[in-house]
Amino acid sequence: MNIIEYPDRDMLAIDVASQIAGDLNTHLLNNDTASIAVAGGTTPAPIFDDLCAADLDWSRVRVMATDERWVDSNSDRSNARMIRERLLVDRASVAQFLPFYAPNKEPEDAMGDLASTISSDLPISVLLLGMGEDMHTASLFPGVEGLMEALEPTAPTLVVLRPDSQPEARVSLSAHVLDAAISKHLVIYGAEKRTALERALKLPPEEAPIQAVLSGSTVHWAP
Repeated sequence: MNIIEYPDRDMLAIDVASQIAGDLNTHLLNNDTASIAVAGGTTPAPIFDDLCAADLDWSRVRVMATDERWVDSNSDRSNARMIRERLLVDRASVAQFLPFYAPNKEPEDAMGDLASTISSDLPISVLLLGMGEDMHTASLFPGVEGLMEALEPTAPTLVVLRPDSQPEARVSLSAHVLDAAISKHLVIYGAEKRTALERALKLPPEEAPIQAVLSGSTVHWAP
């Protein structure tokens, strides 16, 4: 794990977008396509605002979320909606998006079909993660039912989790799929999350799920 510190969040967003664009370009030099899995929420949005204008062959890039709420893609709680509005614009508008939601189905009934849509894009070329102060990443929350199975090296590509703190089910890439990404970036802001990350280094993944994906990651931190 390598930590890069930035003086402010604007500088972080510019630099991380540049690094991700470079990672994607490098992968495309030797492969027909590249895949990128990105976090939802507010943390990555400013990065997307810069990344979407990157000069690369976006038509060969396949985009997915690291995790998704089981809601319609037009819902304001949908990660897909935020990715569509902030990343899949400008030059990146021609990238292909791979959703983790199937209307009119229970999530458990859709996992096989959804996982098959990304099987050819694994391992993930570039991963952009966030982390909560509780040390969760993607939808791998400490103590959530199903976490231990999601942390197993034999876990399916996609897992369903139902956090008590959330109003709907969550779909997440499992820990081994996240960890196997070729280039891994974790973005955190503020003293509280920096402290949480340092604490996570001393805990097992079942208590600090972010621990399962830190090996070989670049951590980007700004106050």
